[in-house]
Amino acid sequence: MDYWKLVACIYEIAFGLILYIVASIMIYIGIRGIKINKGKKKNIYGSISTLICGISWVFFGIYNSFVNLFTYPFDGFMVWWIGIIFIIFASFGLLVRKVSHSADFKEAMSSDQELSKIELFIKKIRRKETYKEEIPIKMEIIRKSFHLTGLVFIFAYFGCFSIPPLAIIANRGINVIIHWTEPVYNVLWGDINNYPYPIDSIEAINAIATLGLVGAFFFMINSDLIRVLWGPEYSIFHFLTKSTLRNEEYEAVGPQIYLITGAIFGYVLYLIGIIDILSYIAGLSCSCISDALAALVGRIWGDKDVNCRGGRKKTVEGFIAGTGSAFVFCLIFVGPIYAIIGTLIFLLIDYLSFHISDNILNPIFIPLAIRIFYWIIQIPIGWSL
Repeated sequence: MDYWKLVACIYEIAFGLILYIVASIMIYIGIRGIKINKGKKKNIYGSISTLICGISWVFFGIYNSFVNLFTYPFDGFMVWWIGIIFIIFASFGLLVRKVSHSADFKEAMSSDQELSKIELFIKKIRRKETYKEEIPIKMEIIRKSFHLTGLVFIFAYFGCFSIPPLAIIANRGINVIIHWTEPVYNVLWGDINNYPYPIDSIEAINAIATLGLVGAFFFMINSDLIRVLWGPEYSIFHFLTKSTLRNEEYEAVGPQIYLITGAIFGYVLYLIGIIDILSYIAGLSCSCISDALAALVGRIWGDKDVNCRGGRKKTVEGFIAGTGSAFVFCLIFVGPIYAIIGTLIFLLIDYLSFHISDNILNPIFIPLAIRIFYWIIQIPIGWSL
């Protein structure tokens, strides 16, 4: 076998194993949360959502085994990215463990001695309830602002007016860099002519968009798995953001993991050919923006409660904000007829309030519903006639 084919094969196998390992850990966390002993705090919503995420990543692993999420060298790039992130996050966790077990820290905990930032962080975490039913509105706004990162995908795929898609710009940059550093590239990845994506090709857009989504997932999941398995004080993300955690994150991964997993699942459905890109963007917009808007409006201005089917309480004002914005986003991308379908699915998922995060469901079921109705009525999706 050719040397570089062997290298490509090793990266392919390594990436596939990583997918299954992460999936297995999330499944384990989900099952553990569901079976938690009596007398301990239960988080059925988070446990089931984490379990669904784990099952989704098993699906991605199977898909990768047959089709490949990435073509070499992109799978190699991803393996290195995952490894570097893991080393950084795990190193922080080990540093916290070392500090918390040191004799000097234990002595300082019971005195007025000045502590380092890490020591203060550990002390704060261990002296208060980390997981809360309701977090401060300022923190709620900051957390929900992360949902806006979904807009990056839209710009990455479609661009903005005269600005080309970010994926195209990124591919041009990669082409420039590998030609500038051709000797280094040849040593690490093989012949430069084997780089698989020509400039401005649709294949480059699809590959780099997938790279961005999967890369974002592994950046977030490393910290979250450390938080769940070791404790919040070991999470570098928690240390940097000083975020307050919800009860729904106890013994479960966070909402950002649900959102990115749902986004990747929907995108894989697009790559397979089950849904179209406009329906996917409509579902992603609803999940990223409409859901966040509903939560913030309900939290700030909501005073009329709605008892949802799943037992969760929401507000009329939040429903109006979420449903109204969902219709606007669907209208922009898929046209008036399918906007009604997408909005109804958004409303149903929000109202039925399953024990599964709507961040997972919306990017999958909104475009699926639109696609099913397209097969029935055969009216073009979007504004073209």
